[in-house]
Amino acid sequence: MSNLIGGIEAGGTKFVCAVGTGPDDLRDEARFPTTTPEETLSKAIAYFEEAQAKHGTLSAIGIGAFGPLDPNPQSPTFGHITTTPKPHWGNADVVGTMKKVFNVPIGFDTDVNAAALSEHHWGAAQNVDNLIYLTIGTGVGGGVMVNGQLVHGLIHPELGHISLPHDWERDPYKGRCPYHGDCLEGMAAGPAIGERWQTPAYELPSDHPAWDLEAHYLALALRTFICTLSPQRIILGGGVMEQPQLFPLLRKKTKEYLNGYVQSPALLDEINNYIVPPGLGNKAGVLGAFALGMAVIK
Repeated sequence: MSNLIGGIEAGGTKFVCAVGTGPDDLRDEARFPTTTPEETLSKAIAYFEEAQAKHGTLSAIGIGAFGPLDPNPQSPTFGHITTTPKPHWGNADVVGTMKKVFNVPIGFDTDVNAAALSEHHWGAAQNVDNLIYLTIGTGVGGGVMVNGQLVHGLIHPELGHISLPHDWERDPYKGRCPYHGDCLEGMAAGPAIGERWQTPAYELPSDHPAWDLEAHYLALALRTFICTLSPQRIILGGGVMEQPQLFPLLRKKTKEYLNGYVQSPALLDEINNYIVPPGLGNKAGVLGAFALGMAVIK
């Protein structure tokens, strides 16, 4: 009998909670807005208490959360969200709050590292051990796997906050990251698109110049990641990437900006299979939380 896992995809806009044993057995799911830590985590606790009454005792809980956060189990602030610009959530003790109620192992990592893990187990990266998962939505984040292991160090990768070449004449927009202004997140996240063009990103037509500019910034970032991390696959999810015109534009520009420097068949002949959407679609995050839970069961 497979272990029953509780998963939380803790996003800056919404929480997704679920129970199940894997991608083929997602038994129950609930979504609610991310408000204050007290209110949101109380809802998550109530959901899992009810789910246990219905489906049985959980063996573990996995939490993939927005960050920055502390994923180091040896650290005194393990399980905390740390310096986030999200109001009320700075230094929120997510794991500690859940531990007070549920006496089970809890896996904790960034939502994008979690999504990278689920895509490696069950999605678009099952045949590679070196990959990047990027989400382009309310923010920009990236999970990284190297040699089959998620990357941690000082904390965890923060791919959304790299600097980009900024042509101020072409794009006078100053960026909206409260820490870095015109970093990747500050220029390419959904709210930045909306602010720059004074229209929500999802309302812009497919031939709007916003999308060529968006592909430009994303391709600059991918050139940097390809040259520094040498991933065998790049997976891009999030609401912004649901624009079907973006993937062809992004593949073309990435190839153009690399200018033949990185010689690999993946880039030269198979780029449609190299820069791809998530194989698990919008379930990559919550299934990633399942994968984090599975990883901490002894």
